[in-house]
Amino acid sequence: MIGVTKLRVGVGNVGLSERPEREPGPGEVRLEVLGAGICGTDLHIEADEFSSAPPVTMGHEVCGRIDLVGADVSPSWVGARVVSETYYSTCHVCAWCRDGRPNLCPERRSIGSFADGAFAPFVIVPVQNVHPVPDWLGDHAASLAEPLACVCHCLCDPPLVAAGDRVLVIGPGPVGLLAAQVARAHGAEVTVVGLASDVARLEAARELGFVTGTQAEPQSASVVIECSGAAGGARTAFEAAARGARYVQIGVFGRDVEVPLDRLFEKELVITSGFASTPRSWRRAMRLIEEKAIDLEPLVSEVVPLGAWERVFADLRAGKGIKVVMDPRLGAAGVYSTNGRETA
Repeated sequence: MIGVTKLRVGVGNVGLSERPEREPGPGEVRLEVLGAGICGTDLHIEADEFSSAPPVTMGHEVCGRIDLVGADVSPSWVGARVVSETYYSTCHVCAWCRDGRPNLCPERRSIGSFADGAFAPFVIVPVQNVHPVPDWLGDHAASLAEPLACVCHCLCDPPLVAAGDRVLVIGPGPVGLLAAQVARAHGAEVTVVGLASDVARLEAARELGFVTGTQAEPQSASVVIECSGAAGGARTAFEAAARGARYVQIGVFGRDVEVPLDRLFEKELVITSGFASTPRSWRRAMRLIEEKAIDLEPLVSEVVPLGAWERVFADLRAGKGIKVVMDPRLGAAGVYSTNGRETA
C-alpha cells in the first residue's frame, strides 16, 4: 500500500512510498483509516526536529474502522469505528510504565514516528488502545480525539484550570482551540489570542464563542496556556501571566528558544506541561466528547487525499487552515474510491 513516509533521517526526506502490509498479530487490530489528522509533530518530523525511525509511515491522529483482528482478539471488534491511542509499544516494566505514565517510557514506540502510522490506507494498533466513537461524530472530526487527549493530559492531570479562572490561550491553532474548550468546560473565562495573520483561526475561535485578541494587547491571566510553539508566544505568556499564575506549555518549539525566565521568580509562576497522552487523559477526552462538551467538527478546515501532503504541509507551515485531515479513501480527484472504483 502507498503511505506518506519519512524515508530517511535528515531535513525533508518525506514522500509517498510503497509500505508493507501485514495482518494483525496477537493483541492487535487493523484499522481501515477513515481520517488521519496532520499534526504539528508531523511537520517537525519532516524538518527532522522530532525523533523518528525511518523508513516509517507518518500520522498518529487516527479514526478508523476495524476490519481485521489478531487471533486472540474478540471478533466482535470487527466493524467498530474507533480512535486510537498512539503507543504501539512500551516496556511495561520501567518506573514510569508501572506508575501509569507510559508516555514517559524510554522504550516507547509510537505510531507515525517509530512504528508505521495512519497516513496510509491501513494501520495496525494494539486493541487495548482503541476507543469506540459515538455514532453522531464524523470520521474526520473524530481524528481530533488524539490531540484532545494530549490537551487533557496537560490541563487535567493534575487539574490546572478551575471555575472562575481567567485563562489566556496563546495560539489559535487546533490545539489552542481544543485547550480553550477544555478550559471553558471546567468553568474558566477564556480569551484566545494570536497574530495579525491568524485572521481565519481567530474567527473560528469567535464562532466557538471565545473572546479573541492579538498578542500585542495587555493581559493579566491566572492561567496562560502556550499553544503556538513559537518563542514570541512564550514571551507573551510570561508577560501576560498574573502574579502567582500558572503557565502551561503545550506547543512544541522544535528548537531551543529564549524566554524571560526572570518572570518566573518575580511573579512566583508555576510552570507545567505534558508530553503526549496517557490512558487516563484518553478517558477524560472521550468523556468530554460523549458529553458534547467539546465541538470538534468546526476545527476540520480541509479533507485531502494522501497525494496532497506536500501542499498541505506547506500551507500549515504558513498558518493556513486549522486542522487538515487526510482520508486515504480519496483519490487524486478528491472523490472516494471503493473497490477500485471512484465514487462521488
